[in-house]
Amino acid sequence: METSIGDPGTPARPASLSPSRASDFMQCPLLYRFRVIDRLPEKPSPAATRGTLVHAVLERLFDAPAAERTAPRAKALIPGQWDRLREARPELAELFADAPEQADGADTEAPGAGKTGEAGESGAVRLERWLAEAGQLVERWFTLEDPTRLEPAERELFVETELPSGLRLRGIIDRVDVAPTGEVRIVDYKTGKAPRPEYADGALFQMKFYALVVWRLKGVVPRRLQLVYLGSGDVLTYDPVVADLERVERKLHALWDAIREATDTGEWRPRQTKLCGWCDHRDRCPEFGGTPPPYPLPVRAPESAGTEQGRMGPD
Repeated sequence: METSIGDPGTPARPASLSPSRASDFMQCPLLYRFRVIDRLPEKPSPAATRGTLVHAVLERLFDAPAAERTAPRAKALIPGQWDRLREARPELAELFADAPEQADGADTEAPGAGKTGEAGESGAVRLERWLAEAGQLVERWFTLEDPTRLEPAERELFVETELPSGLRLRGIIDRVDVAPTGEVRIVDYKTGKAPRPEYADGALFQMKFYALVVWRLKGVVPRRLQLVYLGSGDVLTYDPVVADLERVERKLHALWDAIREATDTGEWRPRQTKLCGWCDHRDRCPEFGGTPPPYPLPVRAPESAGTEQGRMGPD
């Protein structure tokens, strides 16, 4: 699970590519700019935070001996992991805070965390329901995998490599399993539902990215890529070959070339999709009548002007 977007408010030139940021650029180049270059802050969402919590619980469960990795034990980890998450990220407190009452006693309806909900629920009630939903996701995992028979070689593994071209790839793999024969399986947990078959390639992009990094680092092509969808109870698997990873590498080089070109020119075009409704930056997006903040990096002079002047020569 790889979601970090850097420190807010510190403009930066892109230096590496991760699965999340590659997906951002493919979804909307302007979104990539907002997250990577402008590093604009984003409000925490209940869904994404629940995913982080569930990942933490499944990681910590493997600290216990195999026989003790049970569903009740895993669910019992949720409150403590939620406390740790709030300590690490104080901004999460706003997710379940009650909204201040207006002078007439009515609840405010400001967007984002802080609302009591349409039914007038308190933050405490919404938190209780949210934690129960996290517990259901954790419990469903036990119907998909048997942790008493698993001994992960790595959990939440940070990987990074530099390709011969100089492109640096990085990311965090949820789990790496290594068989006694040396075969490698890369596993990623998803707290949402499995995509329809026609969208499976997009879902596997992240996994093939990780497989490419492992191949370049270790010289070993992972035997299996496995996506575990806790929201729907599905498991999606794929067995990559070298040709798959070479195609991903070519795609990433093309993406990186496009990112460098946009970085140099300052031309970050928005792309409207069905995901725009969840974007924190609609008020800054030209597709919705907004104006992006001033571009914070130096912009390369247009090549056409220099070429034209060089061909015509001095007056």
